[in-house]
Amino acid sequence: MSSKPPVADAPPHPLSVSDEAEALRERAHALIPGGAHTYAKGDDQYPVGAPPFIARGHGCHVWDLEGREYLEYGMGLRSVTLGHAFEPVVAAAAEAMRHGGNFSRPSPLEVECAEELLSIVDGADMVKFAKNGSDVTTAAVKLARAATGRDLVAICRDQPFFSVDDWFIGSTAMPAGIPQSARALTLTFRYNDLDSVDAVFRRHPSQVAAVVLEPAAMQEPAPGFLQGLRERCDREGAVLVFDETITGFRWHVGGAQKLYGVTPDLSAFGKAMANGFSLAALTGKRALMELGGLKHDKERVFLLSTTHGAETHALAAAIETMRVYRREDVVGALHRQGARLRAGVTEAARELGLERHFEVLGRDCNLVYAAKDASGVPSQAFRTLVLQETIRRGVLMPSLVVSFSHGDAEIDRTVEAIRGALEVYRRALESGVERFLEGRPVKPVFRPRN
Repeated sequence: MSSKPPVADAPPHPLSVSDEAEALRERAHALIPGGAHTYAKGDDQYPVGAPPFIARGHGCHVWDLEGREYLEYGMGLRSVTLGHAFEPVVAAAAEAMRHGGNFSRPSPLEVECAEELLSIVDGADMVKFAKNGSDVTTAAVKLARAATGRDLVAICRDQPFFSVDDWFIGSTAMPAGIPQSARALTLTFRYNDLDSVDAVFRRHPSQVAAVVLEPAAMQEPAPGFLQGLRERCDREGAVLVFDETITGFRWHVGGAQKLYGVTPDLSAFGKAMANGFSLAALTGKRALMELGGLKHDKERVFLLSTTHGAETHALAAAIETMRVYRREDVVGALHRQGARLRAGVTEAARELGLERHFEVLGRDCNLVYAAKDASGVPSQAFRTLVLQETIRRGVLMPSLVVSFSHGDAEIDRTVEAIRGALEVYRRALESGVERFLEGRPVKPVFRPRN
């Protein structure tokens, strides 16, 4: 007989993987390093028994290979704000595909999409499109270095990700393959800590090309912090870069910079701007952006030149996504439903006496959760238990990020699923989490060894 205790209720999904799905997983690992093309989607990020693959999605619902349905949170690593297979966006992309996807000269859609985006991003005069956020944040760094003639870049050390490229990955716990000379060019400062920014400039006078950060992440900016960064960059001759890959189209339709009233020199957008279609954008002031163009007599900057950066279907998807944002209060819905979810989960944790062990964090439109052990220390094992027990109950929640498709019924169903998972959590605190886990804990993405 199993020594594991029974679950607290009768959840709809057994933690099992079919032979078909397991065989496909083995093929994936034989062909793809890590078994997935994005580290955050890898097996090490989910408990044993989690669905290895998602076969399809609609709205905020997804189905695995066995046809089991789940409510999804995270929504394609935050790239899907409207919902999976959102019909107006799919229709716009499909119509563009019928006329060809990639030509030897620009498509008119490139101008139309540029005008649409620049009309909602204050202080941005020009835009270059690419396929992912790493492309455009790296382009921003290159442009800042070219404009200033400096090499050093200061990044916010409290924020998890800016790019797959050397200038950022060299600063993480996974710097293998990146020359020490490249690692030495990236400096760090703390969020909401202007003294740490001053220290960077003081130690490296007239050497910092750019200050790069998300305008907000899990923390809100302290009064005066973003304004202080703007003032310091102006004073020190550095380029202020906002990474709005996540905050754009979630915090405000014009980005977090619009919400907080601080205009950077360059901005990186991506993820939600095309509702999951692959498109990213570097926007900025003409004096900087034109260095990558033809209308100047200065040294040329090879800014961005990606073969698929302006595929017509992705541009059409972005145009329609932005038009939906104009027609509907998408950002308001994200905040409203996130607030409903936060309130329900927080109340469930309080009723079970777990408010110090399971917390919902972040802005309502971009929620995550923290799972802590009996000592109040963040725990990968307890995070795994939450994932395991919510998957049992038909909810796939690497985060608690909502979409426009999450209605009240879906939010309420999620709260009940989390309540059931927390009942197991409480028992695990009392008698040991290892008794309740079906397998190994999940691991952080950034780690030096497997």
